[in-house]
Amino acid sequence: MPPAATEARFPHVPEGRGHYESFYLRAVDPGQPRGAWIRYTVHKRPGQPPRGSLWFTLFDANADGPVASKVTLGPHELSAGDGSLVRIGDSVFQPGRVTGSAKTEQADASWQLAFEGAPPLRHLPRAWMYRTPIPRTKLESPSPAATFQGELHVDGRRIPVDGWRGMIGHNWGSAHAERWIWMHGVDLDPPGGAWVDVAIGRVKVGPLTTPWIANGAVWLADRQLRVGGPAARGTEVHESPHRCDFVLPGGQAEIRGHVAAPTKDFVGWVYADPDGSEHNTVNCSIAEMRITVTQGGKYAAELGTSHGAAYELGMRETDHGVPLQPFPDG
Repeated sequence: MPPAATEARFPHVPEGRGHYESFYLRAVDPGQPRGAWIRYTVHKRPGQPPRGSLWFTLFDANADGPVASKVTLGPHELSAGDGSLVRIGDSVFQPGRVTGSAKTEQADASWQLAFEGAPPLRHLPRAWMYRTPIPRTKLESPSPAATFQGELHVDGRRIPVDGWRGMIGHNWGSAHAERWIWMHGVDLDPPGGAWVDVAIGRVKVGPLTTPWIANGAVWLADRQLRVGGPAARGTEVHESPHRCDFVLPGGQAEIRGHVAAPTKDFVGWVYADPDGSEHNTVNCSIAEMRITVTQGGKYAAELGTSHGAAYELGMRETDHGVPLQPFPDG
């Protein structure tokens, strides 16, 4: 992971500005529909010191639903540097290794994971977009396809992680999009080794909200092909809390298809913006995905996975039917 692409921003944010930042991972067992989603976040309201949170979810399609926990610590427990991208208490997210814990009444979770992965993906198509205030959300995947080794401990149960597949992500900014979708799929078959990593957002501009804009890439036949972009025409997104059907043209390839999972396999969270507003967010990291890839209007590949995809929807509505975890944010 090149340091320039993953350096933590929060130590350099002026006191009067608001900011959020996340380093996160998803890891999925290739042999059965279970996986983990782990997130280290920094949240700073204008004029206030930053706070750090550790988020953990274990997904298992054979269980009644996900197991989740979240711990928030004050500014004295938060740091970066000395080889770490972010440190919250004794939990550390660093290149090649993530260790930590989140013990609450809901779950007692800890993790020790090592990983190696593919070269980074920067979702925004222009380098200047990472240097300017607009867009207000920046996104990259330091490892859009990663392999994990280690173990999880959840409520006294040890879960070996041996060759689980997933990704490493990083986002930051002054505000979340008004509405967003993140979808990721790894080891899509056939051919094995293909992956897709796309963020789709609608942004508030004054009283107006933009149409959906997609940014990301698909890896196919040893090539990274960009998808979407601000100038793309013909983007279609039909989203619900448990499924998204999409057509994403632009860039070097067009992808169309769906990502979906049963409602019971989603976890629900509150995400806060630095200005105090909130979104409800639902996430499933063991989702099904089926996509068709075309290049220059010509068929390139059919890709799919039964449980190796992630689908996240961030929204203002609260009647989505996914129980929210009992943890505030911000």
